[in-house]
This record gives sequence, structure tokens and C-alpha cells, in this order.
Amino acid sequence: MSESMNKDRGALYLCATPIGNLEDITYRVLRILKEVDLIAAEDTRNSIKLLNHFDIKTPMTSYHEFNKYDKAKVLVEKMLSGMNVAVITDAGTPGISDPGEELVKQCHEAGIQVTSLPGAVACVTALTMSGLPTRRFCFEAFLPTDKQERKDILAELADETRTIILYEAPHRLKKTLVELSDVFGQERRVSVCKELTKRYENVFLTTFAEAIEYYEANEPKGEYVLVIEGKDRSEIVAEQRAQWESMSVVEHVDMYIAQGLDKKEAMKAAAKDRGVSKRDIYNEYVVE
Repeated sequence: MSESMNKDRGALYLCATPIGNLEDITYRVLRILKEVDLIAAEDTRNSIKLLNHFDIKTPMTSYHEFNKYDKAKVLVEKMLSGMNVAVITDAGTPGISDPGEELVKQCHEAGIQVTSLPGAVACVTALTMSGLPTRRFCFEAFLPTDKQERKDILAELADETRTIILYEAPHRLKKTLVELSDVFGQERRVSVCKELTKRYENVFLTTFAEAIEYYEANEPKGEYVLVIEGKDRSEIVAEQRAQWESMSVVEHVDMYIAQGLDKKEAMKAAAKDRGVSKRDIYNEYVVE
């Protein structure tokens, strides 16, 4: 086998599968899926369609969110005995917001070789066609369903300056857009990417206000990726300035001391904020 598969100890192959268009699978993935001893699939009923389309006869086993810990142990034992295993998800690259992450972790702990075969991934596909900045971005996948955890994560994202990527299902899209609008503001730009690589693919660069209005009139259909513009740094600076402009110099310095800075560093930080010398801050702080 050209991937140097070792029969003394097997290896794990993370195989990216199409997110919609079957033509997006790579030659290398097709070859590895045929050569390995076993394919671990997130949903065997879904994956059998892919394997049949490409005439792949390799045996499959189920590996999903609800059996990921125990089944990973089983798969690791098989690889330790010499079997080579490929893992595939329903769509896209395994290990990205799916149970493949746990299997990779256990393989590293057991000293099993892991390799990833590049291919389709929805978050990067959406980002590159979003019309928003691509140099710096963060990926949050699906927001948690737990209310408090969801609230905490949205609070963390409120001041995020990088482009933000989220996944969302159609039946939750309208509610999520309203939530995000409350956090980021109605005029923040968002690229709503729908059914990527599929027949009805659509990318809608707009604002939260316009997106909410649109989906109130048009029922969401398909799978969505939301690419959200990061917060402008100048806006953060203005908010910080507004925070201390109402403070006295003493209150300003004490704010930094309360955050853990010593008095010298706190006065230096306050001076930088106010655009004055450290001596000016020192004189006023000591006098008061």
C-alpha cells in the first residue's frame, strides 16, 4: 500500500467526504477507503450511499456521538492489532465538531499513527466565499443548546475582532439571527451561506437587520453557515475611552489596581489611556 500501512500496528486515516457535491471527494480519499480494513462512519445508512456510488466494498462500523468513548477504545484495539481504520463523517472533514476528535485523542495516547486526508470542510468553504475578512477567523460550530453556556459564549464573542463562523440548522435560524443581532448589533455584517456546493447554494452578504427581515418572509430551508464580521477595533477603543472618561484619575488608576496591576503599572496604563505623561498621573494620584 502506497500510504505505508503497517500491519504490525495499524493507523487511523481521517477522510474528508463531500459536503454536498460528490465530485469534491479526492482521489486519495477514494483509494484509502478501498485499502483500509475498516471504515468507521458517523451514520452508516448515510455513508453507504457514498460508498456504493464509488463502488467501495470495505466493511463499515458505526462510530458516532453516543458511542464515541467506548467505540474508540474498540477501534484503538483493532489498530493496535494491525488493522488500518478510516473514519468518515456525514459530510466534511472528520474531527471538526464531531466525534472523530475523541478517536484521534485516544490514538495519540496509544501511540497509533494518525493522518488527515484534506478535502471539503464547510466552515472554510463559507469563509472564502463570504465577502468578509479571511486572514483572522474563529470557528464556533453550533452554539450550545444549554441556555447558560450559550449566553456565556455569546458574551465572549461580543468583542471578538476576528471573523466568526457558526453553523445553524434551518428550524433554529430565525431565532439565532435575532440572538446574534442582540449581541452584535443590527448593522453588523453577516454572510448567510446556504446549501454549500449543492444545487441551491446561496451566499447572502447582508446585515443582521436585513437577514432577520428576509427570513421572516422566507422560511429557511437547508443547512446554514453564518460568517459574521468581527468587531471594529476602533469601536472597542471608543468604548474603553467612554468607560474611563467619566472617572477621576484616582478612580482610573484604582480600576487597573483592582484588575491586578501594581500601582506603578496601573499609573502607566492610565497615562497611556489618557494620552498624558506618567508624571501627570503620578502628581494627580498622589495629591488626591
